[in-house]
Amino acid sequence: MIKRLDGKGIDIVSYLFMTIFSLFCILPFILILSSSISDEKAVQMTGFVLIPKEISLFAYKVIFQDNAIFHAYKTTIIFTVVGTVLCLILTSAMAYALSVKTFTHRNKIAFFVYFTMLFNGGLIPTYLLITKYLNLTDNILVYILPVLVNPFNMFLLRNFFKQIPDSLAESAKMDGANDIYILFKIILPLSKPALATIGLFYGLGFWNEWFTATLFINDKELFSLQYLIMKVLREVDFANQVNELPGVSLNYVVPTNTAKMATAVVTVGPIIFIYPFLQKYFVKGLVVGAVKG
Repeated sequence: MIKRLDGKGIDIVSYLFMTIFSLFCILPFILILSSSISDEKAVQMTGFVLIPKEISLFAYKVIFQDNAIFHAYKTTIIFTVVGTVLCLILTSAMAYALSVKTFTHRNKIAFFVYFTMLFNGGLIPTYLLITKYLNLTDNILVYILPVLVNPFNMFLLRNFFKQIPDSLAESAKMDGANDIYILFKIILPLSKPALATIGLFYGLGFWNEWFTATLFINDKELFSLQYLIMKVLREVDFANQVNELPGVSLNYVVPTNTAKMATAVVTVGPIIFIYPFLQKYFVKGLVVGAVKG
């Protein structure tokens, strides 16, 4: 008969399982990093390997060939940080208002917000609104203003606020506190898990933004990072197609595969360093906020 594991044995098995699972999670990132610093010819011959046989930084030289990537990084960091902060403030304010039971018209306003999740004006009206009436073409605010409040995030945060006892706000009002004071001094400090979750949603949305630059940005210094990376990859693919034409031969091997891996490292890297600081709040904020509708 198999003996039952004691507490120490269970800990050993658990740590062993988590170690193996962590290795399986880390290996893809190691593979991407290794492939990004590999020589293109070696990748074409042997495929992607964990340890590069021939090291080459040519793929990164293609990406960082001029200052455009640095301008894209600066622009993306600016509208990601500013946009996330503004979105959290406005989303929290609206979610708190719709979570207050004494607010008379909260259900009607919630319906209008929910309606936008089902229907929208479409691409052409949105384009006309932003270019003709708001005049946000070639303006960094075009990345932020149209998405200041996400309905799904607002409802998620509102549901989290509902879990906070009403007695806290009622006691503060008896002491003369207004709703703004209650929101920033009582509700938000108790909602760090939810704010971290919503902030991560907003931050990832801003960081991965590329479609807005396609429609509204012509100034190269205002390109988002993701749009510029896509532009670089298209140029690499075009150079590869030209190199395959009869009678055409470039003096170098086009880093088609390694460039894709290098762009993954360049774009995902900052998010990987930020996520561990928010991860402890992420699951709790998402689960607690979704318990009640």
